[in-house]
Amino acid sequence: PIVLEEIYYIPLFLGILRFGLKGALWSYGIVSLAYAPFFFGIWTTSSLALLDRFLHLLFSGIFAFLAGVLIDRERQQRRQSEKDRYLAGIGQMATTIVHDLKNPLITILAFSKRIQEGKGNLDKAVHAIWDSAQNMQKIVESTLDFARPIQLDIKEEELKGIIDNVVQTCKTKAEESGVNLCVQVPTVSMKIATDPHHMERALMNLLANSIEASRAGQDVVISAENKGSTCVIRVKDKGVGMDKEILENIFVPFYTKKKKGTGLGMPIVKKILEGHSGKISIDSRIGHGTEVILELPYHSPSGGKS
Repeated sequence: PIVLEEIYYIPLFLGILRFGLKGALWSYGIVSLAYAPFFFGIWTTSSLALLDRFLHLLFSGIFAFLAGVLIDRERQQRRQSEKDRYLAGIGQMATTIVHDLKNPLITILAFSKRIQEGKGNLDKAVHAIWDSAQNMQKIVESTLDFARPIQLDIKEEELKGIIDNVVQTCKTKAEESGVNLCVQVPTVSMKIATDPHHMERALMNLLANSIEASRAGQDVVISAENKGSTCVIRVKDKGVGMDKEILENIFVPFYTKKKKGTGLGMPIVKKILEGHSGKISIDSRIGHGTEVILELPYHSPSGGKS
C-alpha cells in the first residue's frame, strides 16, 4: 500500500506540469476515484487509518490546486514577458529604422545642397551621396528580407560545396584582418536538403561576424559533423566574445552594439534556420570567443516555405 500511495503522485505531478491548474484538477479527480477502492476498501482496518487516508487525499488536492495555480501564473507571466519584449522590439525597430535612414539622408541633402550651390569638391560630394544611398538601400533590403516570408527552394546539396563557397567569399575579408579561416568538414559525402542561396547567406553572416570579432593571427573555424538524422555545423572563434545582454537580445530585430550594422543579421539567420526546420544556439564568453551551433535535419522541411 505504501508503494501504491507513492505512485499516486506520479500522474498528479505530470498533469500539473503539463496542463497547469486544469491538469491538476482533472488528474486529481481521476486518480482519486481510481485509488478510492484501495485507500478506503482493502487496506482500511480502522477509523484512524480511514482518517489518515482521507487527510492524505485532502492535502494532495490542496497541493495540486496550489501547484496548478502557481504553474499557470508562471506561464502567464512568461507569455506577458514575451509579449512585452516583442512590443519593445517593434518600438526599437521603428526607432532604429528612422535613425538609420535619417543619417544617410542628412548626408545626401547636405552634399546635394553643396552641389546646387557650386561649392566644394564635386567628386567627393557624388561619392558621399552614392555611399549614403547604398547604405539606405542596404537598410531597406534588410528590413524587407526580415519582414517578408523567406521563400525556400529546397534541393539536395553537398554541404562541403556550400561551405567552400562561403569560405571563398569571406577569404578576402579574413586576409585583410589577418584572421585564419579553418575548415573541418568530413571527406565523406554530407548531402542535406537545403536552399543553397539562403544557407550560404546564413553561414556567410556567421563567418563575417566571427572574423570581425577576431584579432590578427587568430583562427575562425567552421566545421560540420553527422549526428544521426541531424547535421551539425559550428562556427567558432576566439575573439572578444559577447556579454549576457547581447546574448539575450541577439535575435531581437534591430538590436546591435556595432557602429555599422542593421541589427538584422542574426534574426535573418535564425529565420533561415527555422525555415529549414533547424535550430541555432550560441555559446559565448567575454574574452574567450563565441561558438554558434546550427542543427539541420537531413530530411526536407515540408512546404519549402517559411
